[in-house]
Amino acid sequence: MSSQSDKAFHVPANIRNIIFDLGGVFINLDNSLTEKSFRDLGAKDFSKYFGHGFAASFFIDYELGKISDHQFLSALRTLLGKPVPDPELIQAWNELLLDFPRERMDLLRQLRKKYRLFLFSNTNALHLEALRKIFSKSFPGESLEDYFEKTYYSHLLQLRKPEKESYVYIIRENELDPFCTLFVDDARVNVEGAIAAGLQGHYLEKGQTVTHMRW
Repeated sequence: MSSQSDKAFHVPANIRNIIFDLGGVFINLDNSLTEKSFRDLGAKDFSKYFGHGFAASFFIDYELGKISDHQFLSALRTLLGKPVPDPELIQAWNELLLDFPRERMDLLRQLRKKYRLFLFSNTNALHLEALRKIFSKSFPGESLEDYFEKTYYSHLLQLRKPEKESYVYIIRENELDPFCTLFVDDARVNVEGAIAAGLQGHYLEKGQTVTHMRW
Protein backbone atom coordinates (compact mmCIF):
# COMPACT_ATOMS: atom_id res chain seq x y z
CA MET A 1 0.00 0.00 0.00
CA SER A 2 1.49 3.31 -1.10
CA SER A 3 1.40 6.21 1.31
CA GLN A 4 4.01 8.66 0.01
CA SER A 5 2.22 11.78 -1.19
CA ASP A 6 5.39 13.09 -2.87
CA LYS A 7 5.99 9.97 -4.95
CA ALA A 8 3.75 8.72 -7.72
CA PHE A 9 2.33 5.24 -7.32
CA HIS A 10 3.24 3.01 -10.26
CA VAL A 11 0.61 0.35 -10.89
CA PRO A 12 2.33 -3.07 -10.84
CA ALA A 13 2.73 -4.78 -14.19
CA ASN A 14 0.82 -7.87 -13.00
CA ILE A 15 -2.42 -5.93 -12.40
CA ARG A 16 -5.24 -6.98 -14.71
CA ASN A 17 -8.28 -5.77 -12.76
CA ILE A 18 -9.03 -2.57 -10.83
CA ILE A 19 -11.78 -1.96 -8.28
CA PHE A 20 -12.31 1.74 -7.69
CA ASP A 21 -14.06 3.63 -4.95
CA LEU A 22 -16.37 6.41 -6.15
CA GLY A 23 -16.62 9.27 -3.65
CA GLY A 24 -13.41 11.29 -3.48
CA VAL A 25 -11.96 9.23 -6.32
CA PHE A 26 -14.20 10.16 -9.27
CA ILE A 27 -16.75 12.52 -7.76
CA ASN A 28 -15.41 15.30 -5.57
CA LEU A 29 -16.89 15.43 -2.08
CA ASP A 30 -16.94 17.97 0.72
CA ASN A 31 -18.40 16.43 3.86
CA SER A 32 -18.15 19.77 5.64
CA LEU A 33 -20.95 21.15 3.45
CA THR A 34 -23.38 18.48 4.63
CA GLU A 35 -22.21 18.91 8.21
CA LYS A 36 -22.75 22.67 7.98
CA SER A 37 -26.21 22.21 6.49
CA PHE A 38 -27.25 19.97 9.36
CA ARG A 39 -25.74 22.31 11.93
CA ASP A 40 -27.80 25.08 10.36
CA LEU A 41 -30.85 22.85 10.79
CA GLY A 42 -30.01 22.44 14.48
CA ALA A 43 -27.94 19.24 14.66
CA LYS A 44 -25.20 19.09 17.26
CA ASP A 45 -22.01 17.04 16.76
CA PHE A 46 -23.23 15.79 13.37
CA SER A 47 -19.68 14.67 12.49
CA LYS A 48 -19.92 12.08 15.30
CA TYR A 49 -22.54 10.27 13.26
CA PHE A 50 -21.24 10.78 9.73
CA GLY A 51 -17.76 11.39 8.37
CA HIS A 52 -15.10 10.38 5.86
CA GLY A 53 -14.29 6.68 6.02
CA PHE A 54 -16.67 5.97 8.87
CA ALA A 55 -20.32 6.12 9.85
CA ALA A 56 -22.39 5.18 12.83
CA SER A 57 -25.85 4.11 13.93
CA PHE A 58 -28.61 4.38 11.33
CA PHE A 59 -26.16 5.78 8.74
CA ILE A 60 -24.61 2.32 8.42
CA ASP A 61 -28.05 0.70 8.25
CA TYR A 62 -28.95 3.05 5.41
CA GLU A 63 -25.72 2.27 3.53
CA LEU A 64 -26.51 -1.42 3.91
CA GLY A 65 -30.03 -1.04 2.57
CA LYS A 66 -31.52 -2.17 5.87
CA ILE A 67 -33.78 0.86 6.19
CA SER A 68 -35.80 2.78 3.59
CA ASP A 69 -35.42 6.41 2.54
CA HIS A 70 -38.48 7.20 4.66
CA GLN A 71 -37.00 5.52 7.73
CA PHE A 72 -33.67 7.27 7.21
CA LEU A 73 -35.27 10.70 6.90
CA SER A 74 -37.36 9.99 10.00
CA ALA A 75 -34.17 9.11 11.89
CA LEU A 76 -32.60 12.40 10.77
CA ARG A 77 -35.64 14.27 12.09
CA THR A 78 -35.26 12.46 15.42
CA LEU A 79 -31.59 13.47 15.48
CA LEU A 80 -32.56 17.08 14.82
CA GLY A 81 -35.44 16.99 17.27
CA LYS A 82 -37.82 18.88 15.02
CA PRO A 83 -40.10 18.20 12.02
CA VAL A 84 -37.92 19.31 9.10
CA PRO A 85 -39.62 18.64 5.70
CA ASP A 86 -38.19 15.88 3.49
CA PRO A 87 -36.93 18.25 0.72
CA GLU A 88 -34.82 20.23 3.20
CA LEU A 89 -33.36 17.07 4.71
CA ILE A 90 -32.55 15.62 1.27
CA GLN A 91 -30.92 18.85 0.13
CA ALA A 92 -28.76 18.98 3.27
CA TRP A 93 -27.87 15.29 2.91
CA ASN A 94 -26.75 15.76 -0.70
CA GLU A 95 -24.74 18.96 -0.16
CA LEU A 96 -21.44 17.05 0.00
CA LEU A 97 -21.77 15.82 -3.61
CA LEU A 98 -19.83 18.15 -5.92
CA ASP A 99 -18.64 17.28 -9.44
CA PHE A 100 -17.06 14.67 -11.71
CA PRO A 101 -13.82 16.17 -13.12
CA ARG A 102 -13.64 15.39 -16.84
CA GLU A 103 -9.99 14.33 -16.73
CA ARG A 104 -10.83 11.48 -14.36
CA MET A 105 -13.52 10.15 -16.66
CA ASP A 106 -11.19 10.51 -19.64
CA LEU A 107 -8.68 8.41 -17.72
CA LEU A 108 -11.29 5.70 -17.19
CA ARG A 109 -11.92 5.56 -20.93
CA GLN A 110 -8.24 4.83 -21.46
CA LEU A 111 -7.99 2.32 -18.62
CA ARG A 112 -10.92 0.29 -20.00
CA LYS A 113 -8.69 -0.64 -22.94
CA LYS A 114 -6.16 -2.29 -20.63
CA TYR A 115 -7.96 -3.42 -17.46
CA ARG A 116 -11.22 -4.91 -16.25
CA LEU A 117 -12.75 -2.07 -14.26
CA PHE A 118 -15.17 -2.28 -11.34
CA LEU A 119 -16.73 0.26 -9.00
CA PHE A 120 -17.44 -0.36 -5.31
CA SER A 121 -18.99 2.43 -3.29
CA ASN A 122 -20.36 2.74 0.22
CA THR A 123 -23.41 4.81 -0.63
CA ASN A 124 -27.17 5.03 -0.29
CA ALA A 125 -30.26 5.49 -2.41
CA LEU A 126 -30.56 9.27 -2.03
CA HIS A 127 -26.89 9.90 -2.79
CA LEU A 128 -26.89 7.55 -5.76
CA GLU A 129 -29.90 9.30 -7.28
CA ALA A 130 -28.29 12.71 -6.76
CA LEU A 131 -24.84 11.82 -8.09
CA ARG A 132 -26.35 10.24 -11.19
CA LYS A 133 -28.09 13.56 -11.90
CA ILE A 134 -24.81 15.42 -11.38
CA PHE A 135 -23.07 13.02 -13.76
CA SER A 136 -25.72 13.31 -16.46
CA LYS A 137 -25.47 17.12 -16.45
CA SER A 138 -21.73 16.96 -17.14
CA PHE A 139 -21.87 13.98 -19.49
CA PRO A 140 -25.21 14.09 -21.36
CA GLY A 141 -26.32 10.80 -22.82
CA GLU A 142 -23.82 8.82 -20.75
CA SER A 143 -24.19 6.71 -17.62
CA LEU A 144 -21.63 6.32 -14.87
CA GLU A 145 -22.17 2.56 -15.08
CA ASP A 146 -21.01 2.58 -18.72
CA TYR A 147 -17.42 3.14 -17.57
CA PHE A 148 -17.21 -0.10 -15.62
CA GLU A 149 -17.72 -3.79 -16.25
CA LYS A 150 -19.85 -3.86 -13.13
CA THR A 151 -20.77 -1.44 -10.36
CA TYR A 152 -21.40 -2.31 -6.73
CA TYR A 153 -23.25 0.00 -4.33
CA SER A 154 -23.36 -1.01 -0.69
CA HIS A 155 -27.10 -0.39 -0.19
CA LEU A 156 -27.91 -2.66 -3.13
CA LEU A 157 -25.21 -5.24 -2.39
CA GLN A 158 -26.11 -5.11 1.33
CA LEU A 159 -22.41 -5.33 2.12
CA ARG A 160 -20.08 -2.44 2.79
CA LYS A 161 -16.40 -1.61 3.05
CA PRO A 162 -14.21 -2.32 4.95
CA GLU A 163 -15.81 -5.69 5.77
CA LYS A 164 -13.80 -8.52 4.24
CA GLU A 165 -16.93 -10.26 2.97
CA SER A 166 -17.73 -7.35 0.65
CA TYR A 167 -14.46 -7.66 -1.27
CA VAL A 168 -14.63 -11.45 -1.32
CA TYR A 169 -18.09 -11.28 -2.87
CA ILE A 170 -16.82 -9.14 -5.77
CA ILE A 171 -13.74 -11.32 -6.23
CA ARG A 172 -15.78 -14.50 -6.43
CA GLU A 173 -18.62 -13.15 -8.58
CA ASN A 174 -16.20 -11.90 -11.23
CA GLU A 175 -13.65 -14.73 -10.88
CA LEU A 176 -10.85 -12.28 -10.13
CA ASP A 177 -7.34 -13.25 -9.11
CA PRO A 178 -6.79 -11.06 -6.00
CA PHE A 179 -3.03 -10.90 -6.65
CA CYS A 180 -3.76 -9.34 -10.05
CA THR A 181 -6.48 -7.01 -8.75
CA LEU A 182 -5.87 -3.50 -7.44
CA PHE A 183 -8.29 -1.70 -5.10
CA VAL A 184 -8.14 2.11 -5.02
CA ASP A 185 -9.86 4.20 -2.33
CA ASP A 186 -9.33 7.52 -0.55
CA ALA A 187 -10.19 6.04 2.86
CA ARG A 188 -7.28 4.15 4.41
CA VAL A 189 -9.53 1.81 6.40
CA ASN A 190 -11.16 0.60 3.18
CA VAL A 191 -7.81 -0.10 1.53
CA GLU A 192 -6.72 -2.03 4.62
CA GLY A 193 -9.91 -4.09 4.36
CA ALA A 194 -9.18 -4.88 0.73
CA ILE A 195 -5.65 -5.98 1.53
CA ALA A 196 -6.99 -8.21 4.30
CA ALA A 197 -9.15 -9.86 1.63
CA GLY A 198 -6.05 -10.58 -0.47
CA LEU A 199 -6.28 -7.69 -2.94
CA GLN A 200 -3.53 -5.28 -3.85
CA GLY A 201 -4.31 -1.82 -2.48
CA HIS A 202 -3.55 1.84 -3.05
CA TYR A 203 -4.64 4.60 -0.69
CA LEU A 204 -5.19 8.01 -2.27
CA GLU A 205 -4.05 10.52 0.31
CA LYS A 206 -5.58 13.97 0.58
CA GLY A 207 -4.54 16.00 -2.43
CA GLN A 208 -4.00 12.94 -4.62
CA THR A 209 -6.30 11.77 -7.40
CA VAL A 210 -6.31 8.83 -9.78
CA THR A 211 -4.65 11.09 -12.35
CA HIS A 212 -1.51 11.14 -10.15
CA MET A 213 -1.14 7.38 -10.44
CA ARG A 214 1.21 5.96 -13.07
CA TRP A 215 -0.47 3.47 -15.31
